[in-house]
Amino acid sequence: MPVGAIGILIAGLSARTSFKVGAGAGLGAATADAIYAALAVLGGAALAGAIAPIATHLRWLAAAVLLALAAHTAWSALRPGTAVRETRQTTALGAYLAILALTLLNPMTIVYFAALVLGRGGEGGGIWFVLGALLASASWQLLIAASGALAGKFLTTPRARRLTALASSTVIAALAVTLLL
Repeated sequence: MPVGAIGILIAGLSARTSFKVGAGAGLGAATADAIYAALAVLGGAALAGAIAPIATHLRWLAAAVLLALAAHTAWSALRPGTAVRETRQTTALGAYLAILALTLLNPMTIVYFAALVLGRGGEGGGIWFVLGALLASASWQLLIAASGALAGKFLTTPRARRLTALASSTVIAALAVTLLL
């Protein structure tokens, strides 16, 4: 599985806060993947066709949200004492809901799952396909969250956390721009 903007966001969030918060974010992404897998099984071709006319607008919206997150992360990294406040304010549930919403904005996810179903002649595997997508995504996202949390254990100085946040925001911004190309 590739590490995209969401994966970078989860790793950076875990490094700056905790594994619990990163796991919440990762499970939000996995939930979105399961929702899209279920939609693909139920009517992937029709949904992909319905999304096609607005896919460009959804990509722009997703890119705007990612750029806002990148800017917020960079701004927070440059303000003194923000890392402490972020750790206290960010909850696992808040991270779950934010990443769930952000992942659902990605129209390419439904197209990807629809292509998987259609590639099998329309037989998507039903509930087993959805469950497999959920488990595969959750395990991958939790690995990303754990990696970020582990990195956060070694990057304990304010300067290291600031550099981590700035690197994360730069990668997220770059990936947001690629949505527009």
